[in-house]
Amino acid sequence: MAIIEVVKFDGPPNLLVWKYPNQELGTWTQLIVNETQEALLFKGGEALDLLGPGRHTLSTQNIPILSSVVNLPFGGKSPFTAEIWFVNKLHKLDMKWGTPTPIQLQEPKYHMMVSVRAFGQLGIQIEDTRKFLLKLVGTLPTVDQAELGKYFRSILMMNIKELISAYLVHKKISILEINAYISEISKHMESRIVSIFQEYGIRLVGFQIDSINLPEEDPATKRLKEALAKKAEMDILGFSYQQERTFNTLESAAKNEGNPSAFMGAGIGLGLGQGVGMTLGNTFSQLSGHMDVSSAPVQTCSKCGMSNAHDSGFCRGCGQSLKQETASPAVACQACGHSLPAGSKFCPNCGDRYRPCPRCQADNPEQALHCTTCGESLGAACPQCATMVEAGAKFCPECGKSMVLTCSQCQQVVQPGQKFCFECGNKLE
Repeated sequence: MAIIEVVKFDGPPNLLVWKYPNQELGTWTQLIVNETQEALLFKGGEALDLLGPGRHTLSTQNIPILSSVVNLPFGGKSPFTAEIWFVNKLHKLDMKWGTPTPIQLQEPKYHMMVSVRAFGQLGIQIEDTRKFLLKLVGTLPTVDQAELGKYFRSILMMNIKELISAYLVHKKISILEINAYISEISKHMESRIVSIFQEYGIRLVGFQIDSINLPEEDPATKRLKEALAKKAEMDILGFSYQQERTFNTLESAAKNEGNPSAFMGAGIGLGLGQGVGMTLGNTFSQLSGHMDVSSAPVQTCSKCGMSNAHDSGFCRGCGQSLKQETASPAVACQACGHSLPAGSKFCPNCGDRYRPCPRCQADNPEQALHCTTCGESLGAACPQCATMVEAGAKFCPECGKSMVLTCSQCQQVVQPGQKFCFECGNKLE
């Protein structure tokens, strides 16, 4: 053995714990601990001094606990036996985790048993060296990242299964939508398992769920996705599953016309009694609102699409008034005679502006003061800019001139075109 021995970490970089192989140490042995490490000395299975980064000389001044249990004869220069453990305190951020087998749980939204898989990663740092070595390492000469992951996998899987199941049930969300909540679930799970790692002197510096998914080959997953795709197709087409089944039953019966067994197979056999007949009658009654099977004139509700008798006042499907939907008489353009559709502001044929009469809605020329059809007043020309202003308007929309005319002498309101004031006889300009 060398007179002065140098002890330092010689293990691979992926190790979390490394035990120095030689237990025969002499006084004045130089112990070198790097910045990201700590060293713990053991004697007789008892943890003694914890040494931080730097160079340490194994002497009474530097290792007081060890010196109290080791008998150093010959002036403190003889060798003694002790174990030195190095602990790597770097952050390990790439520890992968995943469910070894899919988790079986009941989907809360559609009440189906599905298989769920989860994958992610976490980061750790050994915070309490003494607690970590005493509780977790024991007599193992080395501990790497993979071995630590194996130890905590069962603890992680137990909590992950419980938390994912509880989250789905309490939030009442579909497993197909859970990826939108991954960040929230990750934070919740991290807060739950951080105390478990602290019991072993480990600090959790990050927990992340990368994916929560359903195996594509799982039969339950296939049925759920097919059912959702079918529902989306029905929503687009605008009918329900019950209506589709009714159509399929009627189509099957039509193909087997004259064969009573076909109707028996469809649930319309005479032995089923009156209840089935009533159900079928109600179904036909519902379908009749969406199928034009009669040659009688009908009117269709614009709100729900239900067919109604031509003289009905209200829709029998939604109660919408049908009288309000009666089309108003067509209005002809005064310039070209073309019919103006309802809501038009200009003629679609010649582009002339539609100037409706407030009483009969007839189109009138721009300069007309009275309706050419019924004689109703259409307004007056602005005294300042000569713009035609609609009847009842108090100001000109072009120049802002007041359209309320008053006598300059007695301030009595006068009508457009009036020559003299009816109150004082003043001549009006």
